[in-house]
Amino acid sequence: MEKENMLLDIQNLKLSFTTPAGEVKALNDVSVSLKQGDVLGIVGESGSGKSVTAFSLMRLTPSNGKVIGGKTVFNGHTITEMSEKEMRTIRGKEVSIIFQDPMTSLNPVYTIGNQIKEVILLHTKATKKEAQARAVELLQLVGINEPKKRMKQYPHELSGGMRQRVMIAIALACEPKLLIADEPTTALDVTIQAQILELMMELKDKLGMSIIMITHDLGVVASMCDKIAVMYAGKIVEYGETNEIFYHPKHEYTKGLLNSIPRLDAESHTKLVPIEGTPVDMLNPPAGCPFAPRCKNCMKVCLREIPPYTSIKEDHYSACWLLQKEEFEKKGGEQ
Repeated sequence: MEKENMLLDIQNLKLSFTTPAGEVKALNDVSVSLKQGDVLGIVGESGSGKSVTAFSLMRLTPSNGKVIGGKTVFNGHTITEMSEKEMRTIRGKEVSIIFQDPMTSLNPVYTIGNQIKEVILLHTKATKKEAQARAVELLQLVGINEPKKRMKQYPHELSGGMRQRVMIAIALACEPKLLIADEPTTALDVTIQAQILELMMELKDKLGMSIIMITHDLGVVASMCDKIAVMYAGKIVEYGETNEIFYHPKHEYTKGLLNSIPRLDAESHTKLVPIEGTPVDMLNPPAGCPFAPRCKNCMKVCLREIPPYTSIKEDHYSACWLLQKEEFEKKGGEQ
């Protein structure tokens, strides 16, 4: 991928949190890129570093979090070198985020209308009257009925699905180039989930924006993402095009995630195969591959050393010693 075509380019990002118990290396050498108009899915278990990656891009990590290496370039801005004042000019305007829980993300003491108008007035030169009209337009855009009536309502007066639509409206208020969706369908029923995801894709095509979809559910990203980054213990363990990840997974963790998804073509009473073991203690990470203690095909080298990335195809790579072994055996057979 050519650098000039990239909207987002994260290079070797390292981020740590200082806690009373010690240093937590939340992101460990994360590199990912995104073109304008593309959708990237970041998948992994809770604590794998998905949300921290997004928050680092928005510079919204808690005060005890610090970038200790690498850099992030977004739309020509070097995010890791910008001041807080400079960040305020692009946060919400060029890049927006939909947080996990709309009930706690929306302010309970302000009406829906005031919360949408605040973003418009902050980032544009619109008058109060223009902001009011734009807010109503946004509510219509995200499929909320009776938008003028909803403008006067408070978050607790809306259903979960409607609150999530309001969060999307706020995120889209200034037509950002990049929308980060941090598990936007959490706590919603299946029908509403499908509606929210369909809405996001319609708006992406209409506005020409890029999306980063953060989720622990591979099923959610199957139909909407162009590329998928699989994260484990603060590291991208596999990255590739969606079809490549689903039909030709190479990392044992990716295979485990796929095996744990219910299949429509499976025989009745077929048991799901869970990934055994527990996630890594980020205060005391292992010396080698972070997934090694849970991997059924673990080798001695996996416990000792972190595996390098192996390129499978263009834009598809994975960090696994088994792939290095395959490469070595393949070269040995050719000689």
